[in-house]
Formats: sequence, structure tokens, C-alpha cells
Amino acid sequence: QVQLVESGGGLVQPGGSLRLSCAASGSIFSIYAMGWYRQAPGKQRELVAAITSGGSTNYADSVKGRFTISRDNAKNTVYLQMNSLKPEDTAVYYCNARTAKVDYWGQGTQVTVSS
Repeated sequence: QVQLVESGGGLVQPGGSLRLSCAASGSIFSIYAMGWYRQAPGKQRELVAAITSGGSTNYADSVKGRFTISRDNAKNTVYLQMNSLKPEDTAVYYCNARTAKVDYWGQGTQVTVSS
């Protein structure tokens, strides 16, 4: 079992920044990739950024150059640094951890970008 606890969401003005954190616990040895997904009302859940156990990263085209995913293995935590936020970034952001058998999900954290 893997447990994911997210934090860092909130309300920010356009152009502002937020940093999301996702702390993993449990059978963390089984995780080979982690990522951030987001879901806006009426939209499908989409991948925002992902990082593998080897450190490779992938980003949605819409966030390239603005968002950065990183990890701190000592803290079993992944981060999503979000800069130059836009209203269209408004969504519930979910942390994901992938194992060979199952995906685990955090509870979601709301990010609202509005003036």
C-alpha cells in the first residue's frame, strides 16, 4: 500500500506561483514513477508532469517552461513548482504514484488562478 498526502494548493493571481508537495509513505520501494494530474470541471483528467525513478521528466505542452516537477528521495516527496500561472491552470491537482500492479492517488488539492 502507498499513501499520498498532497499540500500547497490555494488561490493565486494570474502570473503568480505555487508549489505543490506530495509525500509518499508505505510501500514506496514499489513506486517507479510519480506524477501530477489535474482535472477541471467538465474536463478529463490530464497528465501535467511526471518523473520516473531514474529522474526522467515529461510535461504537458501547456505547462512546459512554466512548471517543474522534482523529487526529494530522502523525504519521499515530489514537488510541482508552478510559475506564471494562468486562469486555465485552475483545477484540482492529484498526485499519482505508479507501481507494477496499481496506481495510487492523492486526495487532490485545489488550485485556483483568478484575479
